[in-house]
Amino acid sequence: MKQIRVLVADDSGFARELIIAILSTDSEIRVVGEAVNGRDAVEKVKALKPDIVTLDIEMPVMDGLEAIEEIMASHAVPILVVTTRGDARTAYAAIAKGALDLVAKPDINLEEAQEFIDKIKLLSKIRVITHLSGKRIPKEEKEALKPVFKGGASEDRIVAIASSTGGPEALSIILSRLPSPFPCPIVIAQHISDGFVSGMVEWLKKIAKREVKVPAAGEPLAPGVAYVSPSERHMEVTGSRRIAFVERHPKDIYRPSCDLLLSSVAEVYGSRGIGIILTGMGSDGVQGLERIKTAGGVTVAQDEKTSVVFGMPKVAIERGCVDSILSLDEISGEITRLLYAGGTPADSALRSVRR
Repeated sequence: MKQIRVLVADDSGFARELIIAILSTDSEIRVVGEAVNGRDAVEKVKALKPDIVTLDIEMPVMDGLEAIEEIMASHAVPILVVTTRGDARTAYAAIAKGALDLVAKPDINLEEAQEFIDKIKLLSKIRVITHLSGKRIPKEEKEALKPVFKGGASEDRIVAIASSTGGPEALSIILSRLPSPFPCPIVIAQHISDGFVSGMVEWLKKIAKREVKVPAAGEPLAPGVAYVSPSERHMEVTGSRRIAFVERHPKDIYRPSCDLLLSSVAEVYGSRGIGIILTGMGSDGVQGLERIKTAGGVTVAQDEKTSVVFGMPKVAIERGCVDSILSLDEISGEITRLLYAGGTPADSALRSVRR
């Protein structure tokens, strides 16, 4: 059985030893090298050709962001950022440069160790695709996407997005390309490690140049605002168009739950809901998307070519609950068409492309 070859890059000897000790408990994983700074990591990726790199952001000589950029440009390999929660905002810049995901530095306990090992195994198998540039829509094109908004046609609609591995970068592209003002709220469930959502929200806000926030319980939904669920609790939409939270069970696999959020949108908004399922492993969000479809809403799945992990979208497509299969570059345009140009679920179904 071929082992997964891992390069561990961190300037802290204690952190490196801890990560190596955890990975060494699994016979399917082999640590092939250690790097003490970003430059060292770049050189050892070239020499050792690992299947995956774990990499900290704050390192001497060359920091993690520079190292990621150079690795992805010259010897692309899956990169998992392993850092402290205090570096969350900076860490999301690493996602924009090509890292696949980020986690907090693991503690010495069985649950966190196993989650870390599972993450390494998942990401090591991902075929690193040409990194998305994340280029933003030009101002003149954005203005062209702003036809006269017809009264209440879109005011009582909602966009609900489910995403996982590869999702932060996808979200940054979609949100940055939506026109402003935007006529309805956006609710998002993105699988994420505890303690990192605030950093992701600040990063998305900066990239998308629109209001993105982690809401408070009971907060009313407002047009144009993107509400991101925390990982520590699941998020739902109530019948009074407010945010509600559901306590997370220790055995919950997905944090936060995409199914709970999308299902609540189906129940409250019915045919006025727009459900989007993006890149990610597993099937979370598929049941919720199916409910939006059954309620008469519009459903969209990201295509295989632009998905980092074609798991959640693939399951949704196979389940038959998707109206349109679109590339990441096309999704914001479809949302805009539906809301601003009077698009309907039937229109969307006609535009569906089975790739």
